[in-house]
Amino acid sequence: MEEIFGVPIPRTLRELCNPRDMALLVYDVQVGIVRQISDGAKIVARVADALQIARTCHMRVFFTRHMSLPRELMGSFQYRMAMVWQRVDRADLVRPWFLRDSPAFQIVPELTPLPSEAIFDKLTMSAFEGTPLDIALRDCGVTTVVIVGVATEIGIEPTVRHAVDLGYLPVLVTDACGAGNVEAGQRALASLRFMGDAFFTSVEEFSGILARKGGIAT
Repeated sequence: MEEIFGVPIPRTLRELCNPRDMALLVYDVQVGIVRQISDGAKIVARVADALQIARTCHMRVFFTRHMSLPRELMGSFQYRMAMVWQRVDRADLVRPWFLRDSPAFQIVPELTPLPSEAIFDKLTMSAFEGTPLDIALRDCGVTTVVIVGVATEIGIEPTVRHAVDLGYLPVLVTDACGAGNVEAGQRALASLRFMGDAFFTSVEEFSGILARKGGIAT
């Protein structure tokens, strides 16, 4: 591994992978979001595989959920975003899709979090904005965030960029990330690859690297 002034600089995923320093972030795999993804069932299965890898390696796991506020508490940003997503041209036609106790708000049952795993609710696209995620990761000494979930072009891209700005090393498990719009999802991945800050992998490669490093029993 490259090193300068006592600071390690991982250049490959194999150099980077150490479960003690890593956390898995399962981004917004909620009932009401997955049903908007054309290959939602396939993405959920891949996320479940990544989640099992993380649990086997005793990696820390965090979930996020996108939350709607009641209409009386929504402001300009909330209404503008909801009008675009719901394709309505009047604010009075907006319906909060992800109210706290609604079925659509819940994590899909295939990925039910364990008592040892955290769930952070948010109004924003970045998982770091307005949540305790950064505090929790730093307090545990986490330096690498492995990201799976939906949707690549909506919330995962800004989460990766925000992670970099905070000094984390993000790893995107691309086949465990779904997109609401395939073309937009591909553009988001291309933009992140161009920036060069993130690492990219598949569920199979990620599992294989951890297995070779002794993190997963084979």
